[in-house]
Amino acid sequence: MIQPGDRAPAPPGLALVQDLINTVDLEMDRDALRTVDGLAEFCADHDVPLSGLAESDLRAVLELREALRDVCQAHAGVDVPAATLSRLDKQLAQAHLVLAIDDSGAALVRPAAGLTGAVGLTAHIASSIAGAVADDTWRRLKACAADTCRWAYYDHSPAGRSRWCTMSICGARNKMRRLRSRASAPAG
Repeated sequence: MIQPGDRAPAPPGLALVQDLINTVDLEMDRDALRTVDGLAEFCADHDVPLSGLAESDLRAVLELREALRDVCQAHAGVDVPAATLSRLDKQLAQAHLVLAIDDSGAALVRPAAGLTGAVGLTAHIASSIAGAVADDTWRRLKACAADTCRWAYYDHSPAGRSRWCTMSICGARNKMRRLRSRASAPAG
């Protein structure tokens, strides 16, 4: 997926989460998940083997997407609403994961077999997040602080303090708003 300002995308383990959040472009009012077919296409494009998706799965995935966006915005310094955390906890509780050990002794958290629909996608998301927490990359997946944007991006900056999807777009807009605000403020 193309990133604003030519940012590098999230590492492969987080790409699924980033791409799910970015299935909607808030500024352009484009949403790849407007239909069940759009959800099926997203899953196929990300090698998430799901079948028999229904409208209820689409609603659950849209709720998951927006909850994840809120969490990623928290990574940039905004508190996550309690209601969002409650909904996310309920969804993640259904996402059964297993710990698998391969022949080299490496451990991997993966979705349990047989999960379908939104629960199956949620399990893949949860597995991605667990891997990102383990390799300490999770907190670098952020959502732009601009309320009109909220695009998910991976913060590659050395200090990890980025707040905008790109400084050339949302960061510049924010700077201009602050400048205008100071210029229009009455002299003290």
